[in-house]
Amino acid sequence: MRYRSVCVALFGLAMADARAAENFPAQDIWLQVETRTHLLTVMEGDKPIERFEKIAIGRRGYGYQKARGDDKTPLGNYRIGWVNENSRYHRFYGFTYPNRENAERAYQSGLIGPGAYQSIIQATADASVPPQDTPLGGQIGIHGLGSANPRVHQIFDWTHGCIAMTNEQIDRLSHWIRKGTLVVIREMSQNKGGNLVDFTAN
Repeated sequence: MRYRSVCVALFGLAMADARAAENFPAQDIWLQVETRTHLLTVMEGDKPIERFEKIAIGRRGYGYQKARGDDKTPLGNYRIGWVNENSRYHRFYGFTYPNRENAERAYQSGLIGPGAYQSIIQATADASVPPQDTPLGGQIGIHGLGSANPRVHQIFDWTHGCIAMTNEQIDRLSHWIRKGTLVVIREMSQNKGGNLVDFTAN
């Protein structure tokens, strides 16, 4: 019975993705976040147009498997779902986390039940902000420092899973970013030849 319900849900995913694509029109501008090199790049198609170095990520690293309170930055593809210009972290751009891939992994592992799973899938279909109170956690996004210590930011990864930048950096980023902007978070590093390698593709 569960196998049948999963198959039905996966069929629904295809329909959800189609509707979401209509609600989130294609944009040339998107953001690439490299967790290993701590680099955020504003991309126009396949062309980098601005880079922000020394960003901070979750204090316990990153991964595809994420749960509430684990302080990890989620890898994957997200959209900017909402904007808070009056955040205590100066500016906050919230992700559409958890997405359907997060939901699939969590459902298959037993971390979430069918109710939470279907709620996340429905949010994907509607191109809306998914529930933020499931065992997968929420309130993940890109933000500034606010009044946080800039010296700590330069030395440590310190967030609960968000991408953090200096206030000056996020003010510059705000000219490029808006609701619906694609954010791709990848595990990337430089090889011996100086080229970037996407470890998530392996």
